[in-house]
Amino acid sequence: MPALGLTLGKMFALDPALVAGMVLVGSINGGQASNLCTFIANGNVALSVLMTTATTIGAIFMTPLLCKTFLGTVVPVDAAGIVVSTLQVVLAPILVGMTMNAKFPKVVKKITPVTPVVGMVSTCLLVAAAVGQVAEPILAAGLNLQLPVMLLHLVGGIVGYWGARALGFGETSSRTMAIETSMKSSAFGFLLAKLHFGAFAARVPSAVSVVWMALTGSSMAVAWRFMPVKPVKFDRSVKERFESVDLLTRAKKLFGKKE
Repeated sequence: MPALGLTLGKMFALDPALVAGMVLVGSINGGQASNLCTFIANGNVALSVLMTTATTIGAIFMTPLLCKTFLGTVVPVDAAGIVVSTLQVVLAPILVGMTMNAKFPKVVKKITPVTPVVGMVSTCLLVAAAVGQVAEPILAAGLNLQLPVMLLHLVGGIVGYWGARALGFGETSSRTMAIETSMKSSAFGFLLAKLHFGAFAARVPSAVSVVWMALTGSSMAVAWRFMPVKPVKFDRSVKERFESVDLLTRAKKLFGKKE
């Protein structure tokens, strides 16, 4: 995804700062909204959660590494600062949640019903704040920025799907991987760009990505919901090869005394 972001940025002749923002969007972890879209698409929710968790934890080290590798000579990047911010935004909430669940389960049980609403409202505010801060650069860039950001998510989803198929994964898992690859934590990317990228314009692609990420992921989810996966035909020979064997009964028949 970061290589795809870099390629699209170069293809559309974007400014170096915007190219840096494209690479950042490709480097960040998967968005939690992908779990919801996977559920809507009747995908493998457990796999989606696992992938989101893995990329979220991996982002602590991989996001600054990828950004520094791809952008070290393009725009100033504070890799150490990205690590610190990722620890604060990603790891700290996970640790707080796990600790509260272990130490104060009754409190967690009481606040759990309202947490989805809090999360949804917080996400809407984050998206609005991100887009609002860079509204003028977004309008000035026009389709020349909208198209590459849209393609980043769309092509990422296509590659995620066919890559999984090529590796032998089933239809349900492939769809799940496509949604997970396509959807990114764009609001988090905006925060990183704002804090640790020297150029102001580097945060613009993340703000645009917030919208396209949601549109692409939700479109795939709705389309696949109405395209159910055909059930795999049961292979009787497989069951026969692994059928349970009553060893005790067989031993009695074999070694039992004949009357």
